[in-house]
Amino acid sequence: MAKRGGFPGGGMPGNMGNLMKQAQRMQRQMEEKQAEIEAKEWEATAGGGAVTVKVSGKKEIVSVKLSPDVVDPDDVEMLEDLIVAATNEALRKMEEESSQVMGSIAGGLGGLGGGFPF
Repeated sequence: MAKRGGFPGGGMPGNMGNLMKQAQRMQRQMEEKQAEIEAKEWEATAGGGAVTVKVSGKKEIVSVKLSPDVVDPDDVEMLEDLIVAATNEALRKMEEESSQVMGSIAGGLGGLGGGFPF
């Protein structure tokens, strides 16, 4: 009489075991890429190079460089706007590259079987 239920060999089915190994490998790759991103820096300028801002992959401002020509005590608001613009552009560059890198790893999820009912 044949056994009912369960999997041959009593363990996880081969496909599920492979799925777990692939998920663990992907987890390691994501952790490695995240560490690489956190160690990298992105730079952006505003005002034709009058303001340069550098940010890290940890979303921290690393440096702000100002051209002496842009420092006008009578127009502090313009300088503030340029700093904001350069900072936002540097952060956008960092986010874009981070999304591409992580997306390339997560793109492998399509090969994990898909079709889960949840």
